[in-house]
Amino acid sequence: MPFTLSPLPYAHDALEPHIDTLTMQIHHGKHHQAYVDNLNKAIAGTPHEKKSIEQLVKEAGNISAAVRNNGGGHWNHTFFWESLAPKDDGQPSGKLAEAINAAFGSFTSFQEKFANAGMTRFGSGWAWLIVKDGKLEICSTPNQDNPLMEIAEVKGTPILGVDVWEHAYYLKYQNRRADYLGAFWQVINWNVVAARFEKAS
Repeated sequence: MPFTLSPLPYAHDALEPHIDTLTMQIHHGKHHQAYVDNLNKAIAGTPHEKKSIEQLVKEAGNISAAVRNNGGGHWNHTFFWESLAPKDDGQPSGKLAEAINAAFGSFTSFQEKFANAGMTRFGSGWAWLIVKDGKLEICSTPNQDNPLMEIAEVKGTPILGVDVWEHAYYLKYQNRRADYLGAFWQVINWNVVAARFEKAS
């Protein structure tokens, strides 16, 4: 079965004013759709077309550049949309909040370190909060790589990620990546992040 683009779990304008409607329409409907289409083309007629997206992403570095870029793009964006919500839950609570405080000292310190990972990722890529060996870590990846890939510099289970490709923010924020990363905190679905943390721990 070819991979397909799932609908967003909310309306295109649901994240306004933090992420604008037109960006969501183009980012999801054009960019993400292109990753899906190109991934299907890359695996058509090969043994890889029977694999799950998780398998493809893990092995992507040993398959092809097309699978690495487009498989990563499909997985990363699906994960990203599910991480967002029209009304954020404020801040994490419970075990996730405790783990953040243990790893980074405070929620504010975590925000600073996470934003720094996004700001210092040169060119295009992603910043991640991952679970590694039972503890939280922050890392970043280039292009459409992610920490699930066997070729990743830092491997772990992602529980939160932010897209810092310019297509994720340029229409509204132009070159102000820091402003986009600041707005990101207003639309995080911490319930989803907490559930991922619970599963990965």
